[in-house]
Amino acid sequence: MKIAALISGGVDSSVAVHNLVEMGYKPTLFYIKIGMEDEEGNVMCTIEDDLLITNFIAKKYGLEMEIVSLQNEYWDNVVKYTIESVQRGLTPNPDMMCNKMIKFGCFNDKWGKNFDYIATGHYATTTKIENTVFLSTAKDPVKDQTYFLGQISYIQLSKLMFPMGHLLKSEVRAIAATAKLPSADRKDSQGICFLGRIHYNDFIKRYLGEKKGKIVDFETGKILGEHHGYWFHTIGQRRGLGLSSGPWFVVKKDVDENILYVSCGYDPQTQYGKIINLSGFKYISENIWGDFEQQKIQFKIRHTPDFTEGILSKIGDIYRIESKEKIQGIASGQFGVVYDQDKKLCIGSGMII
Repeated sequence: MKIAALISGGVDSSVAVHNLVEMGYKPTLFYIKIGMEDEEGNVMCTIEDDLLITNFIAKKYGLEMEIVSLQNEYWDNVVKYTIESVQRGLTPNPDMMCNKMIKFGCFNDKWGKNFDYIATGHYATTTKIENTVFLSTAKDPVKDQTYFLGQISYIQLSKLMFPMGHLLKSEVRAIAATAKLPSADRKDSQGICFLGRIHYNDFIKRYLGEKKGKIVDFETGKILGEHHGYWFHTIGQRRGLGLSSGPWFVVKKDVDENILYVSCGYDPQTQYGKIINLSGFKYISENIWGDFEQQKIQFKIRHTPDFTEGILSKIGDIYRIESKEKIQGIASGQFGVVYDQDKKLCIGSGMII
């Protein structure tokens, strides 16, 4: 069996390779360069440390390794999507687009197509029911990454291996330490991959500039201050508003007028909602429920260990989730990911509108 293993230099992908070798496979390792370049041609994401570790892993296990570039494809499919979404007042999810379009899209089209499976360090599992493969949750509920995989297709899923899905993060660290892998104590990466050490607002400013606008109290209509562009702010945001007598939360954005609406208090009701409308909803594998008017589900609207119970229904082309409890920060542009009642199978997802 020919396996392509995506390796990043982090502990998760390193242990994924270790586990594959322990299972008797000899995967070919691929390090994907996706980092953007600045005006001087320097890659924003520093890759030197990554390559030291990935080369060590390849030599330790006697595996072939290739460094491949998808920088242009990443710009076209992930970075532009992020900029355009922010400009429209939406909250993008570049991690989901990276999985769908780059790791399991462009990579497969160029290199993965020559392999039977693509293995990654994602915390996820697959479950086979009759002859159909389903994306399913990982053993570690805190690290579970099925939310970020909620947009992949069935063709992509059927080719994936997740050697980490049956492990807790603590077990992964222990395996790495026992195997003397250099990534054993390496911190998990945080934030958006392509930014590297660049601050998110600096990145947005580079492409969208600044435009001063009003910050308005949602309840009273009182002008509280000013901001430098609605695109620097997201629904539910608390920090970085520069307002006193808070806490203040962003609850609405007027894109046409460049106005931020905020609400004050530790638990303002304007932060919460129960109705989530999803556009372009797609099942990853298949519709396990058949025709239905209402279906009990579990769901997530962001990467979190916690699920929320809800009712899924269809209204024309829109899938609507009615949450059992009020949830904070429902942001247009993010994705609602739907699971079965047992919190095991990841069924599909749609964009919040």
